[in-house]
Amino acid sequence: MLSKIIIGAATAATLMSGVAFAQSSTVNGAAGGAVTGAIVGGPVGAAVGGVAGAVVGTAIDPPPRKVVTYVQQAPAPTARVVVKEKIVVGQALPQTVVVTPIPEDPNYSYAIVNDERVIVEPSSRKVIQVIN
Repeated sequence: MLSKIIIGAATAATLMSGVAFAQSSTVNGAAGGAVTGAIVGGPVGAAVGGVAGAVVGTAIDPPPRKVVTYVQQAPAPTARVVVKEKIVVGQALPQTVVVTPIPEDPNYSYAIVNDERVIVEPSSRKVIQVIN
């Protein structure tokens, strides 16, 4: 019986963490995950949700304002980059997309894909923010 509760809570936490990745801002880390887990799975869900929330909360922190401003003002390349995949926060850009480092902050790079400016984490190519 307890193992079914743990499995159910872990599944719920995993599914809810996907929702958090799709948002442009994060949940409140472990605290937000614990509350969500407690609602779904009781005390066991709170523990599992806290762990999932901590992972999600630290995975996608919004970039500093100066990085966003830089990407908004950066000149667009002459060649237009179009990919079939939807650009999603938390997912890596395809390898065919060239990312450009941000000189003032090497923790971030950017690309312009499908006419959208995106800020990415350089080593993983994971999308951190889509700028509209």
